[in-house]
Amino acid sequence: MSVTEHETHFKRVLGLPALVFFGLAYMVPLTVWTTYGLVTTETKGHLPLAYTVTTIAMLLTAYSYGRMVIAQPIAGSAYSYASRSFGRPVGFMVGWALLLDYIFLPMINYLVIGIYMNDYFPSTPEWMWVIIAVVLVTGLNILGIKLLANANLIFVAVQFVFIAVFAAMAIGKITGDVEVESWTAPFFDSDTELGLVFAGAAILALSFLGFDAVSTLSEETENPRVKIPRAIILCAFVGGLVYIFQSYLGHLAFPDWQSFTDVDSASADVMKFIGDDFLNSFFTAAYVAGAFACAMASQASVSRILFAMGRDGSLPRPLFFRLHPKYRTPVTGNVLVGFFGLTALFISLATVSSMISFGALAAFSFVNLSVIKTYLIDREDRSGAAIVKFGVIPFLGFAFTIYLWTNLTGIAFEVGLSWLAVGFIYLLVLTRGFRKAPPAMYTGEEEESEVASA
Repeated sequence: MSVTEHETHFKRVLGLPALVFFGLAYMVPLTVWTTYGLVTTETKGHLPLAYTVTTIAMLLTAYSYGRMVIAQPIAGSAYSYASRSFGRPVGFMVGWALLLDYIFLPMINYLVIGIYMNDYFPSTPEWMWVIIAVVLVTGLNILGIKLLANANLIFVAVQFVFIAVFAAMAIGKITGDVEVESWTAPFFDSDTELGLVFAGAAILALSFLGFDAVSTLSEETENPRVKIPRAIILCAFVGGLVYIFQSYLGHLAFPDWQSFTDVDSASADVMKFIGDDFLNSFFTAAYVAGAFACAMASQASVSRILFAMGRDGSLPRPLFFRLHPKYRTPVTGNVLVGFFGLTALFISLATVSSMISFGALAAFSFVNLSVIKTYLIDREDRSGAAIVKFGVIPFLGFAFTIYLWTNLTGIAFEVGLSWLAVGFIYLLVLTRGFRKAPPAMYTGEEEESEVASA
């Protein structure tokens, strides 16, 4: 049976606030505490400065995402942009690398949920919480993007409530019990080493994974050429400010970073020092809520990437190019990602993190290059303003993402290059050794022509 129009067109129901909350849910506002001890030690107490550097760099890439959404307001993110700009084979490989990021990001959240819930309830096994989280996240995604957006609003709100409580207690500690020697020291002092700060900034790029996920919702957004670029910039900017704000207060309230019990759990030292067990317990609960929201947002994104690849024929069309007849959501993609999420039962956090870093930075690089190719080369817009907007800024974003990519660990390259090798072999099979042209790229013109006819 052929796929009907009703089954293959998303509903445009999302506005700017829902998009921003979707991106922030993906980024997880409390993720600053995941690498707090590691980067604070790496930068010798200058985590806020490192976050400032990373925020500026990520805003460059966010700008490029916004430019590409204006040019191509369709679902698919970096996969679609690279396909249009550099051809279907390159687009396929970028999409394949992007899958490494999206497929395993829900898994990293399932791991965190299992660890923290097992800590709260020691009598219940960690695997049980992982399975419960996978089932709930997959079910909510199938029920519809509007329900997902509303749930994200709640989970992001919980994190911001915690941030407000943390800020109030930290300020109370700073003005009461802690003698602040320098208000600017977390950003710059005589001990600042810019080389260490940039090394820390490379690690912190992981905190921004997710602002790009907003671009995958272009076909479910009202006026996407206007709202999607604004949402992407706002997600990167607001997320960066939230990270800087929390790390700055943490450094002022707990300046003795050399006394961390364990750099991996340094957040516990900070929380207990500022607000005893109450603040530490509140943080744990809020972080689990944030991880759940991130899992929902990331699973929604990758299911739409799989739908776009099925629509183009890069993946089997009968299986992936189909929406639920009632909820209009990609069921196959959601079930598949949920299945991958169950590997959180036996895979390590370090391995998953390496996979995510490799795929995300590769995608970021091609998005920046796509802006240059689309505007300066294809459209031949080479005025002075265009060279700055579509040449200089995207190139700076590309240069920084490549710099971060080269600073990844050996395991990241081992896993990432192996993943790309599998994707390349599949592409060879798909195109019969490049003797057959890859499937034609979906342009969005089909939907526009149907609207015009109606």
